[in-house]
Amino acid sequence: MGLFNWTEKPASTLHNGGVIAPDERLPWPQTGVMGVQHLIAMFGATVLAPILMGFDPNVAILMSGIGTLIFFIVTGGKVPSYLGSSFAFIGVVIAASGYAGPGPNANLGVALGGIIACGLVYTLIGAIVQAVGTGWIERFMPPVVTGAVVAVIGLNLAGIPIKNMAPTGFDAWMQGITFVCVALVAVFTSGMLQRLLILMGLIIASLIYALLTNVLGMGKPLDLSGIANAAWVGMPNFSAPVFEMNAMLLIAPVAIILVAENLGHIKAVTAMTGKDLDQYMGRAFMGDGVATMVAGSAGGTGVTTYAENIGVMAATKIYSTAIFLVAGVMAVVLGFSPKFGALIQAIPLPVMGGVSIVVFGLIAVAGAKIWVDNKVDFSDNKNLLVAAITLILGTGDYTLKFGQFALGGIGTATFGAIFLYALLNRKR
Repeated sequence: MGLFNWTEKPASTLHNGGVIAPDERLPWPQTGVMGVQHLIAMFGATVLAPILMGFDPNVAILMSGIGTLIFFIVTGGKVPSYLGSSFAFIGVVIAASGYAGPGPNANLGVALGGIIACGLVYTLIGAIVQAVGTGWIERFMPPVVTGAVVAVIGLNLAGIPIKNMAPTGFDAWMQGITFVCVALVAVFTSGMLQRLLILMGLIIASLIYALLTNVLGMGKPLDLSGIANAAWVGMPNFSAPVFEMNAMLLIAPVAIILVAENLGHIKAVTAMTGKDLDQYMGRAFMGDGVATMVAGSAGGTGVTTYAENIGVMAATKIYSTAIFLVAGVMAVVLGFSPKFGALIQAIPLPVMGGVSIVVFGLIAVAGAKIWVDNKVDFSDNKNLLVAAITLILGTGDYTLKFGQFALGGIGTATFGAIFLYALLNRKR
């Protein structure tokens, strides 16, 4: 099978209701509305990730849209997915660039070079998978490994909001108010409000922040002047990559995490739709890898398939790839609005910190969920030791130095989990 197979056009069969398969679509007006819903679903996390790394959120949104369109083309429109900013990059980008936040990342170019290197490795993995299948990935990265690596991403990042995003006592309390708001939305609402728990919690917490500061004078006032002064349409602040070997070696291993995320995405959609999408696995990896390289070349974050969009598909039973074509185009349009970027920059730091606590915690729990869903047997010492050691390596930021190069916690945890499992698995 060639890379592009258009003998059956994507989302070509028109349906008006019921379960809509990936190769089917609703009428275009409904498809457009569903595209907006998917855009909103990924919005909070896709914007949060670049802010935490000091990237321009306008560029990140723009490149997420372009990346989604690239993914659509490379997979022949067969795999329903939106590509948003990947949180797997946050720890290694901060380590490689020395970013302490908040505001723009002064060493952004070095991080971009590493993101491009990661995208290249990811694309090569996809080419291999396309040629020989997925069995080798599942052999080297069983659920005990992928679960531990995903959990480590969240745990490694835990100190960022706690130590860097609450400079005053008031800010620490405001972080607490924020994550309580998110939790209340998650538990006491339903439907789309519940799906948008991050975005809704952020909006509610920002309004509370404005009341406490602008009205009651308890902290730094919310400043909206930047939004009023920003133009509706304008060019994003593109950045050029700088290729430094240390940063590239530090960031490139994130490709392994992206493989695990994309693998899980395709398995989840296959289970929901009853359609076997494994044949598109290699193309999905290549599409995501190319999209990551394109994003890094312009100043955007690395991209990955999004669990938020899986949630929307599961709730609506609409899996049409045409929806993601619409969502990608809309994201590109938003990327060219400086007013939108100013709105994002106006979010108070402690509110963003409170949201970060939730998001990083959810990433850690997602790793544990992989263990639960796959019934990982922790009475087996092999699984127990791989998970235990990996978690502490990543959380404690265990670092190994090779000359001038230092491999930090996420890298040592990822490679350590793979190597340790392969070693211990030799005893059958």
